[in-house]
Amino acid sequence: MAIKNQQSNISNGAEFAIIQTGGKQYKVSQGETITIEKLQGTFKKGDIITFDNVLLVDNGSDTTIGTPYISGAKVTGVFEGEGRAKKIDVIHYKQKSRYFKKNGHRQPFVKVKIDSIK
Repeated sequence: MAIKNQQSNISNGAEFAIIQTGGKQYKVSQGETITIEKLQGTFKKGDIITFDNVLLVDNGSDTTIGTPYISGAKVTGVFEGEGRAKKIDVIHYKQKSRYFKKNGHRQPFVKVKIDSIK
């Protein structure tokens, strides 16, 4: 299903890029809101965030692939907010030894609206 979405974006001529942040890679396009790993530093709503680690840029007719990054390419976004994801229970259990530990974890995240791809 994800492949169909990527092919439809390519055939429509929509510009997209693949960026790397927080040890993960994200496919972004202009006007899209993405949820990424929490960034270091403090931000206020409306602050501009620049992603320099751009791996691929496709403008519909031309594709540029970095080795590993594209020099001079930037993706800018606007900080929209931060929060924490739904709680996940982490359970450690060993049978026959009365060992049971249960912890909870909420992953912090940041919402960014992609403004431009250069």
